[in-house]
Amino acid sequence: MKIGFDAKRLFCNFTGLGNYSRTLVSNLATFHPEHQYHLYSPKINHDARTTPFLNSNLYHSFAPKTLFKSWWRTFSIPKQLRADSIELYHGLSHELPIGIQRSGIKSIVTIHDLIFKVYPQTYSFFDRQIYDRKFRYSCQQADRIIAISEHTKRDIVQYYKIAPEKIEVIYQACHPIYYTLNDSTSIEALLKKYRLPERYVLSVGTIQERKNLKLLIQAYQYLPSDQQLPIVVVGQGGQYKKEVQTLIKAMQLEKKIIWITDLASNEVLQALYQKATLLVYPSFYEGFGLPVVEALLSKTPVITANTSALTEAGGPHSLYVSPTDKQGLAQAIQQVLKHPTLAQTMCNKGYEYAQQLFHPQKLSQQLITCYQQLLLR
Repeated sequence: MKIGFDAKRLFCNFTGLGNYSRTLVSNLATFHPEHQYHLYSPKINHDARTTPFLNSNLYHSFAPKTLFKSWWRTFSIPKQLRADSIELYHGLSHELPIGIQRSGIKSIVTIHDLIFKVYPQTYSFFDRQIYDRKFRYSCQQADRIIAISEHTKRDIVQYYKIAPEKIEVIYQACHPIYYTLNDSTSIEALLKKYRLPERYVLSVGTIQERKNLKLLIQAYQYLPSDQQLPIVVVGQGGQYKKEVQTLIKAMQLEKKIIWITDLASNEVLQALYQKATLLVYPSFYEGFGLPVVEALLSKTPVITANTSALTEAGGPHSLYVSPTDKQGLAQAIQQVLKHPTLAQTMCNKGYEYAQQLFHPQKLSQQLITCYQQLLLR
């Protein structure tokens, strides 16, 4: 197969959607090198994370010479796809070019989440209108939709009235390093500069209202002092972070919080997961919940919210609480800290669950099968 990808995020975004794009394309090429992978982007950034896609014969990259790059990505890609004899085009981040259906080229779009519909207050009116128009068009025009969770699939059906049979759920894979555990010596070397305590609770993710870090801070008032482990918070933040800091000060927990805003690499993040006593991730809404899976693959117990796709990510051996229940979260933390056997079961069974359900080879095969079935229609 000759497969084209919208590679804007792959080459230009170094967080969530970019990570999804790079991991997906890399895994496809690793497990199915017999196919051709063409990457289309209005711009190509040269970076350690994009170099593998530029220095390998497995990939063919294209960027236009035109000054009107946004116009090209929205309207002109189909012409280039036809010139390259592309059989199938995959929009990796919610979007498809205008006119893709008229090109005769089959199309697939990945929808990660519909947060702007579920929590509209977290987006400006202007952004909501743009996203709604783009997402709706892509869902209607695509020959096939990939949702990264069953919950996202239900949202697509609910908000855009798309037939469920048009949508296939293919989960998101983690960065490849998470599928192999580090030894303790490597972990200590990677984390040496942070001078972390022996035991800590880990929080990972952008510090914004939806991620709900305040709940974790508020839960500490219900914990005895010997169970108030230090909290390591990994992520950047703006106004909501200031609100969290105000809460921390009011509760006199300043000495309990360790902020990490200069995360060096995925290797360091993996080490933080592996060393952590547990991950707490009480988000109100996630299209998938990648930190939950990363923690499970690191053999770390997980406490997360009983909402959105988080129960899919966490599986049957994580603990779940309402994202508004401070006392419930405190009780879940106590369960893990007071019962080492439970914590060990959560580690081992959670690891097995994540390896089985989210292994990159399995997910890549699902994707290739989806492509092949679409081309046979």
